[in-house]
Amino acid sequence: MFRKRFGHRYKQSADEKNFSCTIRFLDDSEPLSFSYQKDTKGQEIFDQVCHCLDLFEKDYFGLRYIDIEKQRHWLDLLKPVYRQLKFVDPLVLCFRVKFYPSDPTKLKEEITRYFLFLQLRRDLHHGRLLCSQNDANLLAAFIIQSEIGDYDNEERLTNYVGKFKMLPKQSQRQEEKIRELHKSFIGLTPAEAEMKFLIKSCKLETYGVDPHPVKDGSGNLIYLGINHLGIVTFQGNKRTRIFNWFVALYNYIAFTVC
Repeated sequence: MFRKRFGHRYKQSADEKNFSCTIRFLDDSEPLSFSYQKDTKGQEIFDQVCHCLDLFEKDYFGLRYIDIEKQRHWLDLLKPVYRQLKFVDPLVLCFRVKFYPSDPTKLKEEITRYFLFLQLRRDLHHGRLLCSQNDANLLAAFIIQSEIGDYDNEERLTNYVGKFKMLPKQSQRQEEKIRELHKSFIGLTPAEAEMKFLIKSCKLETYGVDPHPVKDGSGNLIYLGINHLGIVTFQGNKRTRIFNWFVALYNYIAFTVC
């Protein structure tokens, strides 16, 4: 659950000109319903969501939805919500990290760091935060420390690690290694564990990257993503090239989406 309670709930109006959408959050807690009119801009909905979350560092986040063709889009905050969601069913927006900071330690608010931690947990679980098995085990152990605190000898005979789904393919052997790492974190507070998780994550090549299949100039299939460094390409989980933003814009680099 979120560490800060929601202060308000927004209910759908009986006015026929009002519409309602559902907002889902990073911790998969109970969704909230927000109302809007035909001329309501995305910024207004986004500001209401951030107000509910007591979130001030808003620039890193956004609201994402899936269209009828199962494609993901970010809600344009400058355009009317109705026009963007007119053919979306169900009317669901997901609160997510849109821009990943290059250095999470410089975030000012604890709640901002916490939301980034939750997003990266999702990225790890869904296979977007690709890394070596050793790095994945370490990140998972930080998650366990954040969730339940210090290792308890009474739990040594239980599969407590298996209760948390943290990796795309989580084997029993990995869970044993995660447990051993967790045992070494005694004394680490949840906030400290989350910070170590963030510091480790931001050093990974796939940090903040949502890969998309494209073809290079020779017609070879590669994966393309963007992050704070610029445009990055991957083959498997290995980064092959980085086009920093200045080079990419100056040379007008183009890709073909498969």
